[in-house]
This record gives sequence, C-alpha cells and structure tokens, in this order.
Amino acid sequence: MTDPSANVNSEYDVVVIGAGPVGENVADRARAAGLSAAVVEAELIGGECSYWACMPSKALLRPVVARADARRVPGLSDAVQGPLDTAAVLAHRDAYASHWKDDGQVAWLEGIGADIYRGQGRLTGEKTVSVTAPEGTESRLTARHAVAVCTGSRAVVPDLPGIDAARPWTSREATSAKKVPGRLVIVGGGVVGVEMATVWQALGARVTMLIRGSGLLPKMEPFAGELVGQALAEAGADIRTGVSVAAVRRAVPDGPVSVELDGGDHIEADEVLFATGRAPRTEDLGLETVGLEPGSWLTVDDSCRVDGTTWLYAVGDVNHRALLTHQGKYQARIAGAAIAARAAGAPLLETDWGAHSATADHAAVPQVVFTDPEAASVGLTLAAAERAGHRVRAVDHDLAAVAGSGLYADGYRGRARMVVDLDRKILLGVTFVGPGIGELLHSATIAVAGEVPIDRLWHAVPAYPTISEVWLRLLEAYRDA
Repeated sequence: MTDPSANVNSEYDVVVIGAGPVGENVADRARAAGLSAAVVEAELIGGECSYWACMPSKALLRPVVARADARRVPGLSDAVQGPLDTAAVLAHRDAYASHWKDDGQVAWLEGIGADIYRGQGRLTGEKTVSVTAPEGTESRLTARHAVAVCTGSRAVVPDLPGIDAARPWTSREATSAKKVPGRLVIVGGGVVGVEMATVWQALGARVTMLIRGSGLLPKMEPFAGELVGQALAEAGADIRTGVSVAAVRRAVPDGPVSVELDGGDHIEADEVLFATGRAPRTEDLGLETVGLEPGSWLTVDDSCRVDGTTWLYAVGDVNHRALLTHQGKYQARIAGAAIAARAAGAPLLETDWGAHSATADHAAVPQVVFTDPEAASVGLTLAAAERAGHRVRAVDHDLAAVAGSGLYADGYRGRARMVVDLDRKILLGVTFVGPGIGELLHSATIAVAGEVPIDRLWHAVPAYPTISEVWLRLLEAYRDA
C-alpha cells in the first residue's frame, strides 16, 4: 500500500476516487491497458457492496430462503420446521462481510499494480486530486488522462422531528446488526425494505412495514410487489400502505422507539429502519473547483464521461443511471475501455452496444430481489414501455403451471411476463416472480440485450422438466393470441 506521507506529489495516468467494486474495476481496466492508476478510499477497500449491502444482505437471506424452499419439499419439510440458528446465520453474514476487514481487497488491488491512498479524496481543479489521510497528511495527485469519481451513494434519512435522537437504522445497520430486534418498523417498500423484512422476520422480529405508496417494489411490474407482499403478510408482517411517518422519538437511549404516523397513530418498536432512497456521495469531493455542484448526481454520456468535461468520469451510483453493483461494474468496464482508447488516441465505438457505450443502462438492466418468493426483472416494465411510446403487448404465464415449478416446491406460486415490441418483434422486458427464479434471469437478459427476434427464441429449447420451460409457454401464449 502506498504511504501518502511519502508521496506529496504524484502523477498517474488515471486517478480513481472510491475503491468499491466500481472503482476497483475502473482501475483494473486501466491497468490492463498499461496505464498507471491510483485509487483513493476513505473507508474500507471494497466499498458498500462488500460490507454493508450485497454480500452481507444476501448472506443473511440465503438461510432464510433455503429453509422456506425446504419446507415446501415433501420428505424434507418436517425436518426444517424449527427456528433458524440465529448465531450461525449472523456468523455466516460476518464471514461474507470479511468481518469488516479489507485485507483481501487491498491485496487484490495491489496485485493488479494500483497504488492505494487511504483518506478523503477531493478534486482541486482539472485533473488534480488532494488526499487527506486520517492522520492529517496530504497528498496531491495529478492525472494525465482521467479522474474517475466512483464514490457511490448513501442512504437518505428524512428530516423528521426526533430523528437524530432516535438513531434510526439505514441499510448499513440493517445488514450489520449483531442481534435480532424484537420489533422492527421498516419505512419504505423498495428492495432494501422487502429484503430486510424477509431476513429479520424469519429470525424472529415482529415486522411492521410502512409504505407511503400503494404497494411494494413500485419500480417492478405490479404483480411482483403483490406476490412478495402476500408472502410477507402470510409470514406475519404487518404491511400498511398509504401511510407516512410524521415523527420518530426515542425517549431513552437504549429504550424503544416510537413512530408517529400522519394520522396520529403511534407504533412502538425496538428499531426503525428507513429504506427511503439514496443520495450521491459527492458532497465533499471538491466538485465546485471544476464548476459542478457539490452533492449532486453527475450527468454522463454513455462512456460515463461527465457532461461538459474531457477528463472527468462518474461511474456507478453517482451518475444515477442504475444503482446496482453489477451495473456499476459494467459501466466501469465501459469507462475503463473508453479512458484507455482516448489515452491512446484511438477511435471510440460509441454506437449502441459498442465497446465504449453503456447501452445496457437504458435497455437491459437486470435485478434480482432475494425475497421469498424471489422477484427478478430486466429491461422495461409494460408501463415504462408504453410511456416510452413503444407499441407493445404483455404476455403472462402462471409459473405454477410449469412442470419444473411443481417439482421445485409444493404449492408453488409465481408469475412470468414478457413485454414484446410488436413492431420489431423483440423483447423489451421480462419479469419473473417465484421461488428459485433468480438464476433464470440471465436467459432473459440475453434475450433483451441481444434483441433476439421472437422467431429465433422458438429455437432456444428449454430443458424438461425445468422452470425455464416457462419460456416455451410464454412464446406459445404470444403465438396463440
């Protein structure tokens, strides 16, 4: 690791601010192209995903979903009716969060030949970055070709009366908690809300969800939130829609928290989790020194270069295109290739689906929600496709009617939808909801990203008896209508 105190002034081809998966991948692509790279990080190398988001949350969810699946299998269900081993589940989570130590991530970055600077990185002008180390020493880095801002996003907690003293959970506390709260209120019905409701309820918490809108998972097809909500309610969650929080109070530091609703009702809980959106981590990056607004999302072109600049890139959550780790890593591969091409004076392939164009951000963003049942989607929903002016048709099928689903679990419930562009005869979006469908999503992603014609999809024969046979049923429904 680079010692900042020994590098008062250093020059690199590329300087990356933020060492989460996105920043790591930008540095990796730069190094693969023969460019020198410095990576600046104020917290743990590996970022939000590794320690407070993707990895710990999915490690928590896996035992929960595995038990739920097992309970629906004859001959096995009786053996798994007892409670989960909470200590083992939390230990499993701790292991996948690397016990909040980043030695392995540091070794990986050093292994590709990138220099690491620990501290707060700030732009000080065109292609220049200062790094203030924890002990107060300062390094000044200059980039020959590019600076990439990969600082991600943070949870937003609304400014409510009593919020500071209430010490609410955000996604970080929810994925790293050391014990199960007896009563947990979750404000918000998006991905974080439903996943954490699934986890903590299965571990013994009494969960109440407060949703300002009309249902869960509002960015997906409506049936996704309906099926996930139905399962959560059956498991014991109290889901309230059309409600807003007016205040939060915790009278005693270690005591319960009282959540006051707009209508005057109060809910008492041991913890309250706000899963109410994200904001960019750009408030302390020196953006004002290059004519940009601190705290703002950074608007970029399809190579992830910030609008109005020739040298500044914003990759991952900070550009607000798709706030997903895998999509940020995809952008990093695109941006890294574009930086290398521009550094070499080579022409860029910036047409749709070209090597230097993150087209998938617009047309083929995949996501899996790891609840029970799982919800997975790629591309446009029916409503989004209609808003965009496409002439489309939605084709639905009951996933429980597929032989593979019945074999997977007794009482299987699920649904599949494909959104067909009637003019181009391709798929614009696909959504699956049901147990075990997460691994089915990539087939849909290939179909959407590859713009595979419907006629050709007929020749992609699904193996029998698998859940993938739903593809055949969807195509038959489209043909027969």
